Amino acid sequence: MKRALIVSGGCIEEEFCRNYIENHRFDHKTAVDFGLQFFYQNKWKPDRIVGDLDSAVREAVRFFENDADIEWIRLVPEKDDTDTEAAIRRIIEEGYDEIHILGGTGNRLDHMLGNVGLLGLGLLSDTRIWLVDEHNRVQMIRQNIKITKKEQFGKYVSLLPVTPKVTGITLTGMKYPLENYTMERFLTIGISNEIVEEEAGICFKDGILLVMETKD
Repeated sequence: MKRALIVSGGCIEEEFCRNYIENHRFDHKTAVDFGLQFFYQNKWKPDRIVGDLDSAVREAVRFFENDADIEWIRLVPEKDDTDTEAAIRRIIEEGYDEIHILGGTGNRLDHMLGNVGLLGLGLLSDTRIWLVDEHNRVQMIRQNIKITKKEQFGKYVSLLPVTPKVTGITLTGMKYPLENYTMERFLTIGISNEIVEEEAGICFKDGILLVMETKD
């Protein structure tokens, strides 16, 4: 199992991110633009730096730019994709099984929603991608999953359809179960469920779901 980390340039909760990285074994670490500042402040070295570096702190760039062990992918500001998308695509090409993205949420709603959409790149390549911050762990799925109460992230589990409809949804081990339900976009029936048994199951027949494990 090859696991990669991306630290992007959104909101980075220092203590949470440090603990998250220390509690996971990452085979690769990419800093994306302003995410480079996190590595600089913690004196950690990324394996790769990606971005146009328009928001990166100059001091952090100078600190790492002479390190021959770091791969640099310098992008131009005028491009079709975001720096984070470029980083994800490169990691997928290298055959990683999992990608965890920190710093992918924050004040910029356009960037945050764009990063949520990028979770779909994992569906095209059978790569599991999580978007994580102090209060949320988000993934996009097109096949059944189970979440144990012991390992869940936060208190709530919310579901939103990505496709116009997700059919045959059956939820087990949850406070609000469903059986063979069709969930449609623009409705909020899937928000704020809770795991009440040792394990919860999310099963469905067709469609794509956004699964959000959250806490206040």
